[in-house]
Amino acid sequence: MPIREWPENLRPRERLLKHGAAVLGDAELLALFLRVGTTGMNAVELGRHLLVHFGSLTRLCRATLEELSAVPGIGVAKYTQLQAVMEMARRALAEELTATPVMTSPTAVGDYLRLTLGAQTREVFRCLFLDTQNRLIADVELFQGTIDQAAVYPREVIRTALSHNAAGVILAHNHPGGDPQPSAADDALTATLARGLALIDIRVLDHLIISAHAIYSFAEHGRLPDTGPTPRAGHPEPQKKSLVR
Repeated sequence: MPIREWPENLRPRERLLKHGAAVLGDAELLALFLRVGTTGMNAVELGRHLLVHFGSLTRLCRATLEELSAVPGIGVAKYTQLQAVMEMARRALAEELTATPVMTSPTAVGDYLRLTLGAQTREVFRCLFLDTQNRLIADVELFQGTIDQAAVYPREVIRTALSHNAAGVILAHNHPGGDPQPSAADDALTATLARGLALIDIRVLDHLIISAHAIYSFAEHGRLPDTGPTPRAGHPEPQKKSLVR
């Protein structure tokens, strides 16, 4: 049955207008995005079909053009719309981090990094450079590697931090395999970068490892190395709490 023939209190658009987007299920949200269905399926049914086909909303959002185009009724137009929505979400979260100290918006940090790194199929290392108020100055992708590892050069991280006049940094990389638990190499890299950056008075606030469904925080687990004595006046003590909730 076409959605326009449904009772008004069941139609996704009317429900959203009355109760807000949070009350809608994934298939209903997809129906509003798709606008129309395909032969034999209305937009909600097509949304359910897509969720079953890809296994989850996350995997659908990560699908390539070729993967989406293989589904009848979905093509280049829907792929470009989906990519535009994802990029708008990333930019909106980046604006929030620029305007608000990251230590007071941990959820935004996690959401932003999931959108930025969660869909990557290769290991990518990024740095979020922060000012003295812990607001985002720049998000820089510094290295890419294979699915197993990325070669990270500490001198390049330090050089980039200095070029942005950063006071702090959040290290972040992804584990495409799905397990966000840090490896021994991750521990060693964190220690090397934290101590190297401390020599030029730049604090590492956290190292976050991103997988498709989880985030591991070094700060939350007490794994950030001790980089020396208490900071001088005017340089706040690094906060030993997770940036992710």
